[in-house]
Amino acid sequence: MPEMQVPDQITPQSINDYLDVMSKAVFQSGISWRVVESKWSGTREAFHNFDVERVADLTPDDVDALAADTRIIRNRRKIEAIKSNAERMLELEKEHGSFQGYLRSKSNYADLAKDLRKNFKFLGDTGIYYFLYVVGEEVPPHEEVMGNR
Repeated sequence: MPEMQVPDQITPQSINDYLDVMSKAVFQSGISWRVVESKWSGTREAFHNFDVERVADLTPDDVDALAADTRIIRNRRKIEAIKSNAERMLELEKEHGSFQGYLRSKSNYADLAKDLRKNFKFLGDTGIYYFLYVVGEEVPPHEEVMGNR
């Protein structure tokens, strides 16, 4: 398996930043990170800079348009997953006061990873680790989580 570039960490300024990072993890599932990275600027534009409310409100026609948009990886299931993930983020933000509050509501990495897998589409072990690492949440050493693969 090709070595993945170690991503830069960010300090999320809003829930939109969480959706941006999570969506990159969704698109990276089964696709070279280089391909995703090369299309990311256009992907951000196509998804309205990952404005969570706008993405959550995408209509079937909007999804059709995105599935035909050459700026992005045109995988309908992943586009629909991103819409669903935006909807779920808004629900969890409301329930926990903030999305970061949701992330920190679990007592350990294993419980949080299990909950993320249950709540969000197209997030596997690697995507969850990537997402949490990039948004600056505490994660165990990479080898500890991915070492047995």
